[in-house]
Formats: sequence, structure tokens, C-alpha cells
Amino acid sequence: MRQIAFYGKGGIGKSTTQQNTMAALADIGKRVMIVGCDPKADSTRLILHSKAQTSVLAMAAEQGGVEELDIDDVLLQGQWDIRCVESGGPEPGVGCAGRGVITSINFLEENGAYEDLDYVTYDVLGDVVCGGFAMPIRQGKAQEIYIVTSGEMMAMYAANNIARGVLKYAHSGGVRLGGLICNSRNTDNEAELIEELARRLNTQMIHFIPRNNIVQHAELRRMTVLEYDPTCSQAEEYRQLARKIDENDRKTIPTPITMDELETLLIDFGIMEQEDETIIGRAREEVA
Repeated sequence: MRQIAFYGKGGIGKSTTQQNTMAALADIGKRVMIVGCDPKADSTRLILHSKAQTSVLAMAAEQGGVEELDIDDVLLQGQWDIRCVESGGPEPGVGCAGRGVITSINFLEENGAYEDLDYVTYDVLGDVVCGGFAMPIRQGKAQEIYIVTSGEMMAMYAANNIARGVLKYAHSGGVRLGGLICNSRNTDNEAELIEELARRLNTQMIHFIPRNNIVQHAELRRMTVLEYDPTCSQAEEYRQLARKIDENDRKTIPTPITMDELETLLIDFGIMEQEDETIIGRAREEVA
């Protein structure tokens, strides 16, 4: 069983990419479980065709404790028989999302949810500073990390910071970086830029997902692209990504770069000018 996690800047399309990729893996016969690790509880909505799955923490609060729950209460079967769980978390500004993640993982393990699976995937919130970010790695669960990014400056900053977080646990927990997934925003020289960022981070751009409005059309119907239109070109992109992940034998210890090196990279590719120091300063503050 491979335990992988998808990370990325908030709003980069991480949950959408994760669900479409897992759908493609399940479509070729892989047995898959999705564990949502974001308090928004939206990591399984396209698989279950619902607004949001009721989370483990929400049900535990209602029933008087997680020990009062039954595995069938929290583990739902979605499209392609994908098993779906949402950890849940506190209200914004109250507590840490890491609590819901570890509570859910422990409950799932104790009740046999990890049996007979090929893939368990963790969809993790984008905030690097939050305890929820590191929880699947610190607990020795997620061993293979994929970072969803784009050619946008803030997405690249976040990808580099996430690589730094992976490095922190690479030696103690054995976690490795499987690659960068470029979820295109049609920026200048985007594929080449992310290829170079991947090289400097000692990893690969495992796949470039072109921008296509059919993704939004499918999401509005709470469906993956593979279910909404299995014959379209975008469905094939997710199938290719799924195959690449399934066959991926390049898992590395990342080598994060400095902020100065990242700025130079953006300048070398014509994304930024030397005088854009004000923009850089704001970017650093947002990521920090």
C-alpha cells in the first residue's frame, strides 16, 4: 500500500487535482481511500457528489467522543468504490487542524480501514505553518509527497516552502518528494519554469496539466472530469498523471532553494524585473 499526500498553495486546485487523479487510479482497478485533512472538508465532494462529507470531528462532537462512532459512520463509498473520509477541524481561528487529522488516522487504523488498499491519499491544507500541514508526515503515514503548483510567483514560493517542510522530516520519518504537478495558469514559459524549479528542488515535474474550463463545468456538477466526460482530452491528462504516479520510482530528498535564488529564477525566465522589490516583499510576508 502506498500512502501519498497532495500539498500546495491554497486555491491552486490541489483538491480538484487529487480527486481527479485518484478517480483515474481507481478507474484502472486500484483500491483507493481519500483522507481529507482540510477543515473545509471538501476533499471528497467530487467523488461523493455532495457539498461536503460530515467529518470525523463533527460526528465525534455530536456523539460524545470518537469512541462512540462506528467505522461505517465516517467511511463512505463513492464513485469507483473509492473510500472517503473527512477529518474535519476547528472553526477558523480556533485550535489546530492537526488534531482532527491524527484523531481520524488513529480511528481508521484501529477499525481496519487501511486493509485491502493500493493507495491512501491525504489531501492536506495549504498552510505550511499549521500543525495540520505536517501531521501525516510526522506520524509516518504519508511517505510520498506531490506538490501542486503553477508558474505563478506565490504558487512557486509555496512549493519551495513545502519542499523545506518535507526536508525537515525526510531523515527522521523517511518521507520523500515524488514530484511537482503543474496545474497550469497559462503564465509565460510556465512548463519550462516549473521544470527548472523541479530540477533545483532535486525532483521532477511529473506532469503538466493544461488549463481547461471543463474542469469547472464538472466541479459545478460535483463530479470529476473522468465521470463528467471520460472521452475529453482533460480526462486523458488525469489518466496520464495517475499512470505516472503509479509507475513513479523517483522519490527524492528535496533541496529547497533560498528566496534570493527563487527571485533570480523568476527574473531569468522574464517573469519579474529587478526593480520588483515591493512585490517580492509582499510575497514573502504572505507566504511567511
